[in-house]
Amino acid sequence: MEQIKIYTVSEITREVKALLELNLPTLWIEGEISNFIHHSSGHRYFTLKDENAQIKSVLWRDIGDFLRFEIEDGMKVVVYGNISVYEKQGQYQFYVEDILPAGLGKLELAFRQLKEKLFKEGLFEEEHKKPIPEFPQTIGIVTSPTGAAIQDMIHILHRRMPSVEIILNPVKVQGDGAAREIAQAIKDFNQLQNVDVIIVGRGGGSLEDLWAFNEEIVARAIYASEIPVVSAVGHEIDFTIADLVADLRAPTPSAAAELVVRDRREVVTQIKNLTQSLIEYQLSQIQEAKIRVKTAVESYGMKKPWDILTQKGQRIDELVKNMGWLVNQSVKNSKQNLANLMGKLNALSPLSILERGYSVCYKLPELKLVKDVDKLKLEDSVEVRLHKGKFKGKVERIEKNW
Repeated sequence: MEQIKIYTVSEITREVKALLELNLPTLWIEGEISNFIHHSSGHRYFTLKDENAQIKSVLWRDIGDFLRFEIEDGMKVVVYGNISVYEKQGQYQFYVEDILPAGLGKLELAFRQLKEKLFKEGLFEEEHKKPIPEFPQTIGIVTSPTGAAIQDMIHILHRRMPSVEIILNPVKVQGDGAAREIAQAIKDFNQLQNVDVIIVGRGGGSLEDLWAFNEEIVARAIYASEIPVVSAVGHEIDFTIADLVADLRAPTPSAAAELVVRDRREVVTQIKNLTQSLIEYQLSQIQEAKIRVKTAVESYGMKKPWDILTQKGQRIDELVKNMGWLVNQSVKNSKQNLANLMGKLNALSPLSILERGYSVCYKLPELKLVKDVDKLKLEDSVEVRLHKGKFKGKVERIEKNW
């Protein structure tokens, strides 16, 4: 018989836990809260139910403390999280990562899902944000041509910097097809490369009114733009996906106009201040130069230049005199050294020995110095050198001992 696998309770519970976690990924569930307990630890425990079933749920403190509302029994909610097994009691339960009142509807859920998706892809990262040019010459605007937002922006832009050029790419900002038009307008500006910065926006409204700026197609068009994009959607309290992706978020369209161009009067004032600072700096440099020239003119060297030349000439004469004495002294020392060497050389010279009465005998014809009579024989010719002169002769007798 084949061996039968027998599981322990812990083993089978872990098997069930693994099956649930692997086959049921993170998901949204709608239901009603019951049996709610806010534990002293800060964690929240409740049952999520509908007409036919229920599931135990856990909301950890580090998530629950940041909710914008407090949950309670009877509340209908939509929760986001994952299913697992609490092994101690052998029951499956839902671990909540986010929770919304069910009344917020599908748009809020869609917003959060897209936000999470784009965040994971890195579209909101600061490293992708492009700097807004400090002095743009041409500004592209993507908005409705009939709304109050465009009029406010044009008025503020021309008031702050009359020389700036404005190019409007008119689009629908709400309703069917609005997101596609907004995305295409951003692409058009990038293809033409005729503006320095793009403002994308509209006035305030409900979540439904602003929804075109929460569409993925708009977010990706902003992210792909080579031209810096400023998002200016709604009022200050409104927040859209476009705001998160844009290189700069302005709380309102009017604020966007103020952010992209500097006030001409401020620039003129700054230029005047810089000009004045430059003038003052140059004047201070000139004044310092005058002081240096005056100090040089009033110095001893400038007052009595001939005295300095005379002193320098006298110093040269002294140096020449010293140099001559040093040369003479060196020559004198050299002569004395030479005389000493000559004396030593003469003392060692054979000629000085001859001068004392000695002579030198050479055997002829080879002129070989004779040091021993054994080298001679009778009738050999010899030459004898004296201190003064020399003579030749023949050997007549040889005596080996004196």
